[in-house]
Amino acid sequence: MVAPAFQIYGAAQPRKSLLQLKPSPLRPHCPTDQHIFLWRGIHNPPASAIDHPLIRYIHGLASRSSLKDTASYGSGIRKFHLFCDIFTIPESLWLPAPFKVLHLFALWATTEPDFVDLEICAAAVFEPVSVDTVRSYLSAVRAWHIAQGWLPPLSDEQLDQIHWSLCGLQHMQGSSCKHPIRPPITIEMLHALRAILNLSDPFDTCIWAMTLCAFWGMMRFGEVSVKTRSTFNGGKHLKRRDAFFDFDRNNKPYAHLDLPDAKTAQRGEIQHVFLVAQEGLCPLEALDNLKRVVPAGPDDPLFSWRDNQGNIRPMVKSAAID
Repeated sequence: MVAPAFQIYGAAQPRKSLLQLKPSPLRPHCPTDQHIFLWRGIHNPPASAIDHPLIRYIHGLASRSSLKDTASYGSGIRKFHLFCDIFTIPESLWLPAPFKVLHLFALWATTEPDFVDLEICAAAVFEPVSVDTVRSYLSAVRAWHIAQGWLPPLSDEQLDQIHWSLCGLQHMQGSSCKHPIRPPITIEMLHALRAILNLSDPFDTCIWAMTLCAFWGMMRFGEVSVKTRSTFNGGKHLKRRDAFFDFDRNNKPYAHLDLPDAKTAQRGEIQHVFLVAQEGLCPLEALDNLKRVVPAGPDDPLFSWRDNQGNIRPMVKSAAID
């Protein structure tokens, strides 16, 4: 039996960019999810009709709360800035960016050098991605414009022209830019993982519980872990009080986890994940063992462990994968 893959053991790692941005005061060093808000252009956006501190404050709050996954947008914005650096695009054309610049950016971002005349591209720099990824990059640049107070940079007709060109490249290059398909997590992998874990150790106990819950609950790995210890947020991440145990009408035990903020749910909507008993790889037993080995309060992270000083720590994604 195979469940949908999530980003953990055996999964293909994303390609990391080898290109580096030039230093610029317009793009201060900050986390990727802050690029959309903190990276700016040399032009000031059109002033609001009401220049009042309260209105600006409310606008800022609304803008920062409008997107769930600003990190993925940050990657697209970074790619656009790399393009501008490589081809010496004047800063005056970054924000707002005209159609011609964004059209050329989209073509460059998806072009494989193998399909270009070597005499032309010998000194050029390429880091191609798939056409679908480039379309996401354009969405990121669009969101960046809006977050910075500008109108969307591309009309529907202009997007049609860009998509026409991208389709041509896609037909020419085939699937050469596509990432390899991630392998699924299998029952055999879970048995192999179980064989090396000590279920009386707090860290291993947490790893086992989060793995089985992610597998049987078809959850994204980001829904059972946090990026860093300091980013745990009870309004977004699972807490101990969000896990419930009960019996169904046939008197069989089950558990359900109330995800406060799931990627596939509407903002403010709780998504329920139901888990039932499984032979040998039981998420209910793993959760019960986690409760015994790592006792914690109702507002502590659900998937947490205790360090040598007795501190409750949420499970960090990178630590779990390592």
